[in-house]
Amino acid sequence: MSHQQIVQKLWNECNVLRADGVSHQDYTTQLTYILFLKMSKEQGEEQDIPEKYRWDNLVSKEGLELSNFYRQLLLDLGNPEIVESKRINGIYADASTAIHEPANLEKIIKDIDGLDWFSAREEGLGELYEGLMEKNANEVKSGAGQYFTPRPLINMMVRMTQPQVGDRCNDPAAGTFGFMVAANEYLDDKYDYSTLDQDQYDFQVHEAFSGMELVETTHRLALMNQYLHGMDGKLEQGDSLSANGEWMKDYDVVLTNPPFGTKKGGERATRDDLTFETSNKQLNFLQIIYNSLKKDGKARAAVVVPDNVLFADGKGEEIRRDLMNKCNLHTILRLPTGIFYAQGVQTNVLFFTRGESDKDNTEDVWIYDMRHQMRSFGKRNPLNKKDFAEFEKAFCADDRSRRKETWDKEKNPNGRWRKFSIDEIMKRPNTSLDISWMSEEEDHDDRSLGEILNEMNEKSQAIRDAIAELNKALEGIDDED
Repeated sequence: MSHQQIVQKLWNECNVLRADGVSHQDYTTQLTYILFLKMSKEQGEEQDIPEKYRWDNLVSKEGLELSNFYRQLLLDLGNPEIVESKRINGIYADASTAIHEPANLEKIIKDIDGLDWFSAREEGLGELYEGLMEKNANEVKSGAGQYFTPRPLINMMVRMTQPQVGDRCNDPAAGTFGFMVAANEYLDDKYDYSTLDQDQYDFQVHEAFSGMELVETTHRLALMNQYLHGMDGKLEQGDSLSANGEWMKDYDVVLTNPPFGTKKGGERATRDDLTFETSNKQLNFLQIIYNSLKKDGKARAAVVVPDNVLFADGKGEEIRRDLMNKCNLHTILRLPTGIFYAQGVQTNVLFFTRGESDKDNTEDVWIYDMRHQMRSFGKRNPLNKKDFAEFEKAFCADDRSRRKETWDKEKNPNGRWRKFSIDEIMKRPNTSLDISWMSEEEDHDDRSLGEILNEMNEKSQAIRDAIAELNKALEGIDDED
């Protein structure tokens, strides 16, 4: 049985729970409680689970006895007085079952037990779990996209920042820990962890990767994802913009896609190490990211931000200036629309390196326009590795001094790759980095009628999704608000 077939079989189990009123997103959480026990057995790592709650004992029970036993299992595994493992406590923190019908619970457990786990182990249990989360994000646009960044984008950001063995890496908006998992896989492929000495190996497993996630249910998925990829770094649940996040300092690499918007009720971040106070989440995250990098001239970050970070005035302009002083903001990638599940939000990736001093570190900003004259992106046309090939070649990750513009005012005014000096940027209104030069119109459109209709359908669905999200956000807001 292939990896994709196993993922589909697991996902199909959600159909069993519809009568119990379990949503797709809740289903992923409910499935995690059960899968952790099964996957612990498959990996031979049940030692931290009380014997009475291990998989073989769970699968032996039926009906009402199973239902009552399972409810107690969830309570006890989340109780640090009963189970000492912090990871297990985190996965089962405040856990409760939404599966009310004993027959449904029994069917799911026995179906999972009957899957081809030999094939699953061969392809990697971590890959299986990530496939399940990706399925969730694809099926459930509302909410799921807040913690699931497209894997081709994550992998590209990792390749361009080139983590090294011994680097301390962090994601202050960890989501399901996808960036850190990808960085770990990149390093394992590049260096082969089996060749490391014991101290190096222990560092990679326990210290190299860390993060913080605000939402408890998402943190639960992150802990599971980390575990199934053989990682055991510091992964806290809490608000990175509060004092609880001040432990995140002195990193070699930061990779992240912070949440967009403002803090609830217009509240400002409560950390006392932010230079500029604002209620804008992404501006606050940007500050804590560049301030968390080592001041060694090598520490680097790749961060997804919405367009308003590039042009916001007031505190936004001050933060951009501070970023370009403290760091070498060497690259901005203007991402195409339609690649995130929050449809209509236009995004970018900022690549920067922290300087040894806090002044005048940015000399040139290179901007790559991947937004104009691009193919249509959406559920039927997802982002893939090939879409970044031209950008990666232009980026010159091994030696940025070899970069060459493809833009030319006379010969190629629609060249995607263009350099702007710091003097040119400082002369712009609000020091805006929201720069476009490519024309919207393509020279020709050789797409088929089917492709054009698909794009129209995608855009129509995006509008409907945006309206639904807006209506949801407006619920409960009175006239005074």
